Amino acid sequence: MTAAVLKRGARAPKARPRRSPAAARASFQPPTRQQMTIGAGVILAAALLLTIALGLPQRAWAGFVAWTAANGWEVRHVELTGARQQDRLAIYAAVLNGPTNAMLATDLDDVRTRLSALPWVADASVQRRLPDTLVIEVIERKPVALWQHHRHLAAIDITGKVLTDQRLERWNDLPLLVGAGANRRVKDALELLAATPLGSEVDAAVFVGNRRWDLRFKSGETLALPDQPAQARAALTRFARLDGKGPERLLGGHFTRFDLRLPDRMIVAGPAVAASLAEAEKARKAAAQAQAI
Repeated sequence: MTAAVLKRGARAPKARPRRSPAAARASFQPPTRQQMTIGAGVILAAALLLTIALGLPQRAWAGFVAWTAANGWEVRHVELTGARQQDRLAIYAAVLNGPTNAMLATDLDDVRTRLSALPWVADASVQRRLPDTLVIEVIERKPVALWQHHRHLAAIDITGKVLTDQRLERWNDLPLLVGAGANRRVKDALELLAATPLGSEVDAAVFVGNRRWDLRFKSGETLALPDQPAQARAALTRFARLDGKGPERLLGGHFTRFDLRLPDRMIVAGPAVAASLAEAEKARKAAAQAQAI
């Protein structure tokens, strides 16, 4: 038995108060439902991040895709519609040029992008038909003109995109555009030719200085037009009215060049210019009087 030794004058140690069982139970607070939910969410989030970091979802998906491909879910057939001018072998090569032929791993947007890069393809739709078929519908570009540049001839669409330089005799009736940059202004040229009855008599539209058009007629004359599209259309309409019909036409060998770049003025080059102009004006007035009667 040990005895406690007290120094003289020292106070006796206080006895530690004893806690009742009820007080002990009151000091312990169980976690609330909200705290338990937050804790579970944190644990699940940590587990998910760890799973992603280890690449387990990607590995599981890759394994599943490989299993489906081994069981017949891979691209074995391509059902194609809408392709008339575009070479079909080029379409099949673009469709099957992905990293894998597994059906579930085939990126339809990538296939569509590769198809749209082909010269004749304006747009395409790509769909899966499980288990082994891709359904492709192609919308092709349409040639609207022939473009000659540096003695090279090609068919172009309304955007100016070169489609082909092969078998161009199929489109001999299309307008001919000549010069650097003429393909980028094909829409302006077509609108210009469509706005005049002389459009069928134009042999070629020559783009000059990357800003305006000269029209070469089948009869040999050249008509110089203003820079702005609206002014060019107005000048061509005026020229068609002056040209009229009959033996005294402006077109037909009397002149070689007409210049309508200046407002309300026409500069003419060619033999017997003055006499021919007078005769043309006389014929025009006589025709107007005859219509008025």
